[in-house]
Amino acid sequence: MQRRWRGWGGVATMAAACTLAVAATLTPLGDCAHAQARATSRAQQTGQPRGRVQQGEARQARWTTPLDASGSCDASLRPTSGTTDGAAVRRIKDRGRLIVGVDQNSYLWGFRDPASGTFAGFDIDIVHAIAQDILGDPDAVQFLTVPTDQRIPAIQEHKVDMVVRTMTINCDRTRQVAFSTAYFTAGQQILVANGSTVSGFDDSLEHRTVCTADGSTGETKLRQDPHGATVLTVDNQLDCLVRLQLGLADAVFTDNALAAGQAAQDPSVRLVGQPVTQEPYGVAMNLGDSDLVRRVNSVLEAYRSGGTDSPWMRSYRHWLQADLPGIDGPPPPAYR
Repeated sequence: MQRRWRGWGGVATMAAACTLAVAATLTPLGDCAHAQARATSRAQQTGQPRGRVQQGEARQARWTTPLDASGSCDASLRPTSGTTDGAAVRRIKDRGRLIVGVDQNSYLWGFRDPASGTFAGFDIDIVHAIAQDILGDPDAVQFLTVPTDQRIPAIQEHKVDMVVRTMTINCDRTRQVAFSTAYFTAGQQILVANGSTVSGFDDSLEHRTVCTADGSTGETKLRQDPHGATVLTVDNQLDCLVRLQLGLADAVFTDNALAAGQAAQDPSVRLVGQPVTQEPYGVAMNLGDSDLVRRVNSVLEAYRSGGTDSPWMRSYRHWLQADLPGIDGPPPPAYR
């Protein structure tokens, strides 16, 4: 596999990868494959960026989530040894495969290797570890590609057993889905083209168009504090990078972990300013599948173990260290 796909060629390669045959998908016509063409056509017709464009304005939260006894929203159920299977784990074993919602266009995290057509990345390594533990086969997985704003509905409707897709654990989401302990911590940050005068998540965004994924924590933060920017939302973060390259957006607001992968593909863009949030990533599951949550936490305990030779550290060194250096280990688990 080529370690870097740079510039327009890199994004074109990723877009081409999205057109490969998908065994099962929640998005029959994935937006990533056609983002550039649609954006260009829309720009030619109207001179405006495609997307759901609205002035930044905070949305009222639908739920108020109680904190656990430790005062934290990201504490999860304690792991089990796996000696007794609950209903959710039995369902997976009876089926003979794990159904997982993932991304296919987040380079380094969850993406299609254009050479082989297989899924790869830091998130995908975790999926294989879970499949190995439950089914004894790391490849007994059915991957479903899910847009950012469809992750929670897919879990609630049991279209997937879990979502492993750089999904931030926060108080609002914990009322809708159950999370494992955090397996990585990122932060929202601004990505711009080289030469931009935007300096970060600050008033330099005034009168600019900032792109983020619909239903993401980046969208929530932008609408709470837009700094005078116009918010452009799209289905997937890679679509924001395409719009930035086409000049249809002035900046992208996303997890720095995802933006690092985009900058690795395209040296004409860069992160500016500092991360303004903490984004703990977790494996998301149905609220009723508590036995599966405990089983996944057991897998993550083993995945973190081993110090510098742990599976977590090996995956980090392979996928992330070059673009997210200085991380010496996974976040510690928080349990209720």
